[in-house]
Amino acid sequence: MSDILNKLAATLEARKGADPQSSYVAGLYAKGLDEILKKIGEEATETVLAGKSGERAKIIHETADLWFHTLVLLAQAGLKPDDVLLELERRFGVSGLDEKATRQKGR
Repeated sequence: MSDILNKLAATLEARKGADPQSSYVAGLYAKGLDEILKKIGEEATETVLAGKSGERAKIIHETADLWFHTLVLLAQAGLKPDDVLLELERRFGVSGLDEKATRQKGR
């Protein structure tokens, strides 16, 4: 199942050269970073509201939208899902408090 992230990342990368009139993602790229960040903010808010509602379907739908737009940001920045997964793997088994303290020291 996790292979879907890499497939989606490849599609998002390919959309960088697509016509903004024919591709939603190409349109986001054409509008620039601020538009991508705006969408992430909107989707994050919708995810929070879905979480408050407690409705499973809404939570899933809005989380998918949030992840999708975050993947667009990663592609825009030249990053891949594996970059984030490696960071999560690095943090696995480490206290969140310890990890945050290490990060604040500039690791």
